[in-house]
Amino acid sequence: MSKTKAWIGAMRLRTLPLSLSGIILGSAVAFFNGYFNTTSFILAIVTTVLFQILSNFANDLGDSSKGTDNDNRIGPTRAIQSGIISSNEMKIAVIITSILSLISSIGLIYNASQTLSITTIYFYVGLSFACIAAAIMYTVGKSAYGYHGLGDLMVFIFFGGVSVLGVYSLYAPVFLAENILLVFFVGLMSVAVLNLNNMRDYVNDKESGKNTIVVQMGPNLAKFYHILLIIIALMSLALFIQKTEEPLLFVALTPAIFLFIHIRKVLGVKELKEFDPELKKVALLTFFLSLLTSIGLFYL
Repeated sequence: MSKTKAWIGAMRLRTLPLSLSGIILGSAVAFFNGYFNTTSFILAIVTTVLFQILSNFANDLGDSSKGTDNDNRIGPTRAIQSGIISSNEMKIAVIITSILSLISSIGLIYNASQTLSITTIYFYVGLSFACIAAAIMYTVGKSAYGYHGLGDLMVFIFFGGVSVLGVYSLYAPVFLAENILLVFFVGLMSVAVLNLNNMRDYVNDKESGKNTIVVQMGPNLAKFYHILLIIIALMSLALFIQKTEEPLLFVALTPAIFLFIHIRKVLGVKELKEFDPELKKVALLTFFLSLLTSIGLFYL
């Protein structure tokens, strides 16, 4: 593998659609309610992509330094683990991506500043630094929260709350309570993807001292936890659609059929490696559900 391909692999492009789901939904709801700014939408997309790539780089660096990325790991070989990219090179990439993320987020805040109060501007600046810190500290450092069972909570907060509510508030001057339902949909579906990852890596994580929720509860209970995440997420999206009073929007729930097929597969998993192909399915289904709902909000 060439170094270029190794860097592209380290970006984990397959994780990007999931990270964009909340941004797309929050923006679509803003448009539906008469608030939208094309430049802010583009900058929000760019910023989110950079935050996700930063998280992926930092995750590669952190798991490698802690020995979690080893020959016993079931998932795809990581960049540092492969030996093609060194730890020092990845550290530089984390620094550069952090800077780019901050520049992009400041540009996003500046573009929306005419409709924001000074207090809100300061809040968003602080939130930008918090996003960078959260992306790095998932696996990097002695206090890496991913190693202390806090990964699920942080994914819910940042993929759900920060993504949906954060982007909506850049467009609209008022809080919309219905957006909480979308926070639960995107947040819980994102946690479901992480849960699949952690179920796949259960044995290696346990041996490496990565104390994820799955390690704490065990793989069998984690399956039922996974089902609960998906069911509550879908119910939240359905309730949001019901509150829009646009019956045609329920068509956007069609891809959910495949999630029930996915649940059946998860319940029947015998070997941990069988969880791996399910990650991509859930991530893409979350994106398509978000995209179809957003298209409906834009055109109905």
